[in-house]
Amino acid sequence: MSYWLFKTEPDAFSWDMQKARGQAGEPWSGVRNWQAASNMKAMERGDLGFFYHTGEEKRIVGIVEVIGEYRKDPTDESGRFGLVDVRAVRDFPKPVTLAQCKAEAKLKDMVLVKYSRLSVQPVTHEEWSHVCKMGGIVPK
Repeated sequence: MSYWLFKTEPDAFSWDMQKARGQAGEPWSGVRNWQAASNMKAMERGDLGFFYHTGEEKRIVGIVEVIGEYRKDPTDESGRFGLVDVRAVRDFPKPVTLAQCKAEAKLKDMVLVKYSRLSVQPVTHEEWSHVCKMGGIVPK
């Protein structure tokens, strides 16, 4: 299993909106960055990801599961980019902020800390476990 982080502007698509999609999940569409698209191509069903609110919040608020692997994004008129499908798994009992991640020495190499603008990014197993603990979740 691999771990990821999905960033979204909560005014455009929020954690509450993701949860409202239920078991059917939601296509993670609109990604137009080659590195983020490459990350999505590497995803497999069952992978887990942090759901991160950008903008004013800058915090991890939940966990999603990849339920549909990379396929063509119908919102991309150029036909060059794709999407994956994700569903909400659980809330973070204590959302973890970007500032908290930056303050943790164990997370100094985390993509979120070093390259915070990338919209879909990998998370190592160690980073996943540490952030989950920070957020009040016992990692699997």
